[in-house]
Amino acid sequence: MKPLARGRLGWRVLTAHAVLAYLFLYLPILILIAFSFNRSRFGARWTGFTLEWYRQMFTDERIGVAFRTSMLIAFTSTVIATVLGTMVALALERYRFRGHGAVDAAVYLPIIVPDIVMAVALLAAFSLLFRVFEATLGLRLGTGLPTIIIGHVAFSISFVIVVVRASLRAFDRRLEEAAQDLGAAPWLTFRRVTLPLIAPGILGGALIAFTLSLDDFVVTFFTTGPGVNTLTLEVYNRVRRSITPEINALSTLMFLGSAVLVAASLLLQRRR
Repeated sequence: MKPLARGRLGWRVLTAHAVLAYLFLYLPILILIAFSFNRSRFGARWTGFTLEWYRQMFTDERIGVAFRTSMLIAFTSTVIATVLGTMVALALERYRFRGHGAVDAAVYLPIIVPDIVMAVALLAAFSLLFRVFEATLGLRLGTGLPTIIIGHVAFSISFVIVVVRASLRAFDRRLEEAAQDLGAAPWLTFRRVTLPLIAPGILGGALIAFTLSLDDFVVTFFTTGPGVNTLTLEVYNRVRRSITPEINALSTLMFLGSAVLVAASLLLQRRR
């Protein structure tokens, strides 16, 4: 076989492999989206197009409460993770201190550790702290909204640090030196020069943290408490009984929202 023919064959094989891989990943999602518009309430048979399930979903009070709770958790955890993550990224990228290597390695642990391990570790840590508070201060605490927010910050802060550090590595330090030569104080230099230039990276990390918080189930399931319900928990509770078109509609909107946030994050990181 000639080299040109072998090259064409290899290109076709790689193209077919890529198409099959994408179909394997996204075909179930496309089927879910399609059946969220199916008129039939039960079964996998297409009976016609309808928007009724989306209307019922938007008028469902439980879903509304779960949505507001998820947004509150995502917004709060994102703000905390973004502020702390940016500070840690600046410290790791700009300074060398004792234990720098250990801190640098620890940053990646929440990214590579399985969610279930992270969730069990958080639950064990909360249980220990609650017993200590009860024994020393007489306070009886339990899991709930604060523990979910802390858990989301714990795993999302690493993604913020990684994205912000990428922006800092591409940053030209001579701009800061020029501002300081012109008489700007360190804080003014950071606020007027450094922060605007790395802002796309910070916003990109914040969007990733927000997306991860909205989509998280495992950590939320282990750190939640009575009376707290998020979108992912609501979907899980309903799927245990049966898969209804309202679940398909809700899952479709969650997928589209996550895709938009991730695309916005990538766009911001490219524009930096």
